[in-house]
Amino acid sequence: SGLSVAIVTGDRIRFSRGYGFADLENSVPFTPATVWRLASISKPITAVAAMQLTERGRLDLDRPIQDYCPAFPRKSEPIMARQILGHLSGIRHYRQDENFNSTRPFDGVAASLEAFKDDPLVHPPGAAYTYSTYGYVVLGCVVEGASGEKYDDYVRAHVTGPAGMEKTRTDDVHTIVPHRARGYAKLPSGDLRNADLADTSNKVPGGGMVSTAEDLGRFAIALDEHTILKRDTFEKMQIPMRTTDGKDSPYFGWSIGDRKGAKLLSHMGSQQGTSTALVMIPSRGYAVALIANTEGAGMGNLARQITDIVDP
Repeated sequence: SGLSVAIVTGDRIRFSRGYGFADLENSVPFTPATVWRLASISKPITAVAAMQLTERGRLDLDRPIQDYCPAFPRKSEPIMARQILGHLSGIRHYRQDENFNSTRPFDGVAASLEAFKDDPLVHPPGAAYTYSTYGYVVLGCVVEGASGEKYDDYVRAHVTGPAGMEKTRTDDVHTIVPHRARGYAKLPSGDLRNADLADTSNKVPGGGMVSTAEDLGRFAIALDEHTILKRDTFEKMQIPMRTTDGKDSPYFGWSIGDRKGAKLLSHMGSQQGTSTALVMIPSRGYAVALIANTEGAGMGNLARQITDIVDP
């Protein structure tokens, strides 16, 4: 199967290459132009959209989310957008009894809340870190309410468009997308099979976009050059949040870590037929982006190995 890699140094894409096959059955090579699922790297894009709206005075991160997304019912305690950004909201993630391989299409973000909106919170808002793709679906609904635009339209006009991410879009299984790959899963024997079918319209803001490794590199450059966020906003997103009992919760649209005294921002993605990674060191103008069309391909480990070579 295939893999694409883009490496940014000095806020320029210095290396971009594809390996293997985007379509094994038809021997189509995986190239830098190959488009494939981002999975959870959709979340940083949604986080940037939300933070843009705070800059413009359209979104207050500390107001109840129902002020912007009335389609999500009120819970036992108020939930704020800031808590969703840090996975502190208590909105649940997938459950074992759910069909992760959903093939049901949803017409828009608000409609996709149906699967989980009436469920209780797994903990009080702010009490603990609980990773939640569904939380980011709600955040996408908040973006729509704060902006007055559909999620897709807002992201294209204000995030991916200004960043030059021309191949980044919603993963619509019915639309003809040029250079779209096919996805694979690896059997215990090591043989590959076609990945399970999935319609990701149930989670677009949290895991339902497609892109290229080069476009992810452009995303990192746009953040470093303050094209899509102001400098102080981007810097705030590099500070770990805290739970109500004072514990660090190192996530603000991406995981926040440290590498040899420098902030390291990262996000991984895993989904039917895809594995992705984005690692950024803003103070060094460095980023590496990886997209593979095989489940469980270990992109996080590979991104760290590449970082050790390029930024020793």
